[in-house]
Amino acid sequence: MRQEEKANIIESLTEQIKEFSHFYLADTAELNAEQTSTLRRKCFEKEIKMVVVKNTLLKRAFEQSDQDFEELYETLVGPTSVMFSNTGNAPAKLIKDFRKKNAKLDKPLLKAAYIEDTVYIGDEMLDSLAALKSRDELIADIILLLQSPAKNVVSALQSGGNTIHGVLETLSNRE
Repeated sequence: MRQEEKANIIESLTEQIKEFSHFYLADTAELNAEQTSTLRRKCFEKEIKMVVVKNTLLKRAFEQSDQDFEELYETLVGPTSVMFSNTGNAPAKLIKDFRKKNAKLDKPLLKAAYIEDTVYIGDEMLDSLAALKSRDELIADIILLLQSPAKNVVSALQSGGNTIHGVLETLSNRE
C-alpha cells in the first residue's frame, strides 16, 4: 500500500471518529464469507458502519483526532473491525443477536467500545453495553416522567371543577 493510500485511509478514519460519537472495536477474524456478509447486511440495516482496518492506521487516526484514545491502544492486536454508530447500544445489541443466531460462534468478539467519552474494554462488557439506553430512549423516559405529574394535576383540576361548581351553586342557593 502506498503512502498516499495510507494517508487517505487515516484521514477517512479520523473524520469518521469525529462524525460518530460511538464506535466499537471487534474481532471478526474467524467468520466465513457468508457470515461476514450477513453481519455487514445487519450493520447496514441498523445504520452501523463497519470497516475492517489495519491496527497501525487506526492508531494513527486516533492520534490525529482531538480526543485521547490511549486506553484503546492495547486492544489494537490482531484483526480489527470498527463499528461506527450514532446509537450507543446498537452495535452491542447487533453482536449479541448475531451470536444468538450463530450459536456455534463466539464471534464477533468485542475488544473495546467508545461511547460518549467513556471507554469500555473487553468482551465481558457486552451485556452492560447492550443494556445501556440510547439518547432517544432516555429522552422518552424523561418526557414520560415529566408528563405524569402534569397529567395528575390536569385530571385533578378537571374533576375538581365539578365539585367546586357544585359547592358554589349550593352556597348561592342558600341566600
